[in-house]
Amino acid sequence: MSHLSLAPDFDFPAAGKQVLAVERAGLAQLDQYINDDFRRACEKIFFCSGKVVVMGMGKSGHIGRKMAATFASTGTPAFFVHPGEASHGDLGMVSAQDIVIALSNSGESNEILALIPVLKRLSIPLICMTGKPESAMGKAADIHICVHVPQEACPLGLAPTTSTTAALVMGDAMAVALLQARGFTSEDFALSHPGGALGRKLLLRVADIMHSGDEIPVTAHDASLRDALLEITRKNLGMTVICDDNRNIEGIFTDGDLRRVFDMGVDLNKARIADLMTAGGIRVTPNTLAVEALNLMQSRHITSVLVAEQNRLLGVVHMHDMLRAGVI
Repeated sequence: MSHLSLAPDFDFPAAGKQVLAVERAGLAQLDQYINDDFRRACEKIFFCSGKVVVMGMGKSGHIGRKMAATFASTGTPAFFVHPGEASHGDLGMVSAQDIVIALSNSGESNEILALIPVLKRLSIPLICMTGKPESAMGKAADIHICVHVPQEACPLGLAPTTSTTAALVMGDAMAVALLQARGFTSEDFALSHPGGALGRKLLLRVADIMHSGDEIPVTAHDASLRDALLEITRKNLGMTVICDDNRNIEGIFTDGDLRRVFDMGVDLNKARIADLMTAGGIRVTPNTLAVEALNLMQSRHITSVLVAEQNRLLGVVHMHDMLRAGVI
């Protein structure tokens, strides 16, 4: 049949759902393989003084790359080495302090089998993840992790589908188990993801994004309401902070307060800001995480927050600053 021919009654959603059903059944089999071998493998990795080196050919190689990346981002130093390239010099990246995890559904990958004698000679621990414990790789492994599945989702039984999903899930299980054993925190995770949104949320401090110096809208205690409005307009943050000569905070006045003043019929030229301000003001310290300051603003329904040490004004953070920094 030509690849351009399509049976008029072919049901794509039904075919897709059949794949999901087969792969779910395959994953259901994995519980039995979270066993003593799994524990020993995790312990070996936990106490490893070097790195985890993941290897795999073809589709197993793609899974191996993702597995190494997941390990590395969750507190277990790891990298991927292509077995074919390893035979031509890249094996030099593997040290005696490392552990090798080799993936192959059949357990008969020639490229990996060619490396095993060298790994054994260097006394490098070998963890093999295959679907066949009696395979050459299964027998050669110091620890074998079984990821056998009843069938592939491919109706021809040829394309790696359920088997690669099982290997991927088993790798995730190992990485997350190790993460928990290490007491790995969200801040640890952010340190390895500084360029991502999560990194920005977890690493960015208020001091990194606040307005400071002349950018802060500040009004003296004895100033008029008119002076305060001019300062709000100049600094464009929708508020001003009322301070004494040493920048100690006495209160704030916002554009929301101005609307209330209009309702009161106050004379803008004669009114003193000290009589109209809101005493105090919600504040955070410079070392506060930006995401914590954002949560505070959202919970209090305000658009800016003061940054201070004790009572001394150091800066102001506006909701727009959070948006520009990618915290929102």
